[in-house]
Amino acid sequence: MASNPAVELSVSMQTGSRSRSIREANLTRLFAPRSIAVVGASNGPSKAGHHALKALAGFSGEVWAIHPRENEVLGRPCARDLSQLPHPVDLAILAIPSHACADAVEQAAAQGVGAVWIIAGGFGETGETGARLQERIRDTCARSGMRLLGPNTSGFIHPAADCMACFVPGTDRLRHGQVAVVAQSGGVNLSIAFLLDRLGHGVSLAVGLGNAVDVDAAATVEWLVEDPNTQAIALHLEGVTHGRRLYDMLRRVTPRKPVVALVAGRCDVGEFAQSHTGSLMGSRDRTVAALRQAGAVVVDSTEELAQAAAVLSMTRLGATAQARFGLVTGQAGPGLLIADGLMAQGLPLPELSCASQARVESLLPPLTFVKNPVDTGRPGPNFPLVVQAVGEDPQIDAVLVFGLHEPDVLQPVDTLVPVAKALGKPLLFGSLGLEPDLLPLRQALRAAGLPMAEGPERLVSAARALAADAQAQWRLATQAEALCAAASAPPAPPLPRTLDEDGAKHLLEQHGLATPRRRRCTTHDEAHRALAEFGGPVVAKIASSEVLHKTEAGGVHLNIGTPVQLNTALAALDRIPLSGARAYVLEQMAPPGLDLIIGAVRDPSWGPCVMVGLGGITAEALRDTAVRLAPVSAEDVQEMLQSLRGAALLDGFRGLPRCDRSAIADAVLALARVMDAHPEVREIEVNPLRVYAHGALALDALVVTREIGS
Repeated sequence: MASNPAVELSVSMQTGSRSRSIREANLTRLFAPRSIAVVGASNGPSKAGHHALKALAGFSGEVWAIHPRENEVLGRPCARDLSQLPHPVDLAILAIPSHACADAVEQAAAQGVGAVWIIAGGFGETGETGARLQERIRDTCARSGMRLLGPNTSGFIHPAADCMACFVPGTDRLRHGQVAVVAQSGGVNLSIAFLLDRLGHGVSLAVGLGNAVDVDAAATVEWLVEDPNTQAIALHLEGVTHGRRLYDMLRRVTPRKPVVALVAGRCDVGEFAQSHTGSLMGSRDRTVAALRQAGAVVVDSTEELAQAAAVLSMTRLGATAQARFGLVTGQAGPGLLIADGLMAQGLPLPELSCASQARVESLLPPLTFVKNPVDTGRPGPNFPLVVQAVGEDPQIDAVLVFGLHEPDVLQPVDTLVPVAKALGKPLLFGSLGLEPDLLPLRQALRAAGLPMAEGPERLVSAARALAADAQAQWRLATQAEALCAAASAPPAPPLPRTLDEDGAKHLLEQHGLATPRRRRCTTHDEAHRALAEFGGPVVAKIASSEVLHKTEAGGVHLNIGTPVQLNTALAALDRIPLSGARAYVLEQMAPPGLDLIIGAVRDPSWGPCVMVGLGGITAEALRDTAVRLAPVSAEDVQEMLQSLRGAALLDGFRGLPRCDRSAIADAVLALARVMDAHPEVREIEVNPLRVYAHGALALDALVVTREIGS
């Protein structure tokens, strides 16, 4: 009987849907288990299985100890293996050597266990043997739908479920909070959890992903978005295997719950070294760009990560392109530091309206500063009214309040809570004092829903997180339509396996990028006819896909105006060793302008990305570039340009031409369209892109292709 493709497709879709449903249910069995078995439970205090079992002392569900030779571990009866348990457990913790884990995982899958957590290292991170072991475990989980945390991680902490699935002593005392921590490193996971605990916030879930063979950052964050105990997510990444999936998921999650991210590897410039673009678009740059585009707030330290996530778990600004802060300070010196820090971060302190200034003046003694910041002098009884007056100004989106701890002068809980509730705007409080004095203050403010930061710098950091989150959400909301339009390139026929400069420029021209007038020549006579036709200075270049960087190979000769000069240049080009056919490109010399570099690369994790930066021969030395995931909008490119350290060069700096930023945006969008239309394009580099007051020209172009499926 002939098969029915429609029926086969329907069955396949149903099977896929059922498999996804099983995997989703088993993820909940992992993070919110009702029964746990510790395989490798031990009475020896030096063993991970000892501490993993001990940490579960407060767990309200069933706990089983598994050991082939013991009858009892830490006072609990011990089974020989998982098959001896009366029913399948939700979570099996494997505290056993790596070489024994694959068999244990297969047994767990056969017994219907929902998830396993592997503590041991010795897998993909150690070499080929460990990678084969890891792949076997991955295959078992994929077939069965069982979820895997790790290997090579310290586990997770879920206080709301009374589940401390972690072998590190002391984690069972971490308090319950509203911030979830998702960290690639188990050690970083615990570091952030401890920092949150110090801030008085605690965690809703804190998980170390380890090798993330199955359960990765995307899966965990997606699970957390439905967790009622989680109001904000702190994310730590070292490397991302399925970046585009994480990006797409975060675009859905961040409008609902704020995500703050810390990315390791500042010195990593990626694995690509064949061209300038590959070197300049390092993997960390792409990760940071993707996270920001997806709506996450990116920070540079674990302290910032904990502080920002704590603040955003309690309050959040509405989407806005530029958050505007009012600052009320009880001491001028700290106020100056805060104002300076805000301005250094590009966060404006707009001058209060005349009406607001008059209102504030009526509440304060003479000689105080009332424009914004408002310096009250030593806080007095009218302090909360001053805060209210500043917060009610229509120019202000959020209020920052700083005062050294002086309980006899200012009682912030009693005075500021009613003001904050009446304003309906975020109010961040900053203070400093002796720890015994600040502890009850911090606890009282947190109970009232008011974030507190200790010190001027931390208050600035909290404000930056609030503003970055609001701007990210504004960007997501306003650019969705533009991004859909940008990703609608029609399908195109495949490109040749190799492209020389002429072929690369022809491709870019088809997508809207302007280039100088040129001729491709295969003989010296053709080159001389082209020179006569152009009638002016030209550039002579080698035309070969074998030469990626023509300048270094002696393949570019400038300012050729006579037949003699052309003969000299052609002779030099003929000395470049090639295995294939030889050709030349003669191109009209372009007028002077500002040189930029633009490029695109198809990252194996994040997919197509685009880049813009200062170009020419200084591109690699200066490394002043900005990266975004494609598709991008014109607004994205303008943000990229403004983020460059040398952005002032675009605006007529010291006699340079004022650059046509719209033309630059059009050029970058053209590269994004090429990447969308041609999945076989691996990399594009235009260096330089010469920019003028009106328009821009691609003076050199490199396109690297690959065969689909290779």
